[in-house]
Amino acid sequence: MSERDPKDLRRVTLTRDSVGHYTVRNDRGGSIPVSSGTDELSPVELLLAGIAGCTAVDVDTVTTRRAEPEQFEVEVTADKVRDEHGNHLQDIEVRFRVRFPDGEGGDAAREMLPKLVQRSHDEWCTVSRTVELGQKVATTIE
Repeated sequence: MSERDPKDLRRVTLTRDSVGHYTVRNDRGGSIPVSSGTDELSPVELLLAGIAGCTAVDVDTVTTRRAEPEQFEVEVTADKVRDEHGNHLQDIEVRFRVRFPDGEGGDAAREMLPKLVQRSHDEWCTVSRTVELGQKVATTIE
């Protein structure tokens, strides 16, 4: 493994709150509750949220320079399956529902939207790129 550059390191820490209930925190102080079988987001939903959030940032950052969207929603769905590979997701789909106002700015944002969504998928979104490339996950016990 190559030497890590500290500016490239991403980290979250999960702490157990009670049986089946956890809090995930980042180094900047952000936090989100995690559980399974409750109203809180599950770990699988957090993965889907990561895909949605990552690609949304890519697209929103550029299109909003042209026009403020009237609607901006990203839905990510997947089928959870259990097969010879264990539990995993398949058929992951990302759907953008974006509407811009009439006018020159809205027209410019609408025109660039398909290209930006594709570039996010093909190059920019670290989360979906990692899922598609199939990066290994190492685990240790300390």
